[in-house]
Amino acid sequence: MPDTRPPALDDIDRKLIAALQINAREPVANLARQLGIARTTVTSRLARLEKTRVITGYGVRLGQRLADGGLQAYVGITVQPRSGKEVLRRLSALAQVQQLCAVSGEFDYVAWLCTESPEQLDQMLDLIGSVDGVEKTTTSIILSSKIDRGQPS
Repeated sequence: MPDTRPPALDDIDRKLIAALQINAREPVANLARQLGIARTTVTSRLARLEKTRVITGYGVRLGQRLADGGLQAYVGITVQPRSGKEVLRRLSALAQVQQLCAVSGEFDYVAWLCTESPEQLDQMLDLIGSVDGVEKTTTSIILSSKIDRGQPS
């Protein structure tokens, strides 16, 4: 059976990850200079962190203004017992659902939606509410981002 424990991270790993969270496109030579290590060391550590899934990808983080008039919201979703797979299947087909997380607490899932307008958000909420197995939704519209340390994705 493979070892599924997360790898131990040393101080250099943590500093490398922190630098990449600030700028994931930072050239290896600059990272090596910042950390005081060789470029080959940065490259091998990145490969190890990717292989062990400490780093699962690099991506674009969208600014607060996703598009002119863009609107972002978190939606708490409560589902009926044994309806999770169908709800997941239906929500995965919606491009406006940027992320869906199974959570503990009041809701079964929390979805992050990005829409072009309040009207589109209203349509998405109606659509989500009409999915078989969805009992209740609670929506919080994002007014502004106060702290953003990157994503999970």
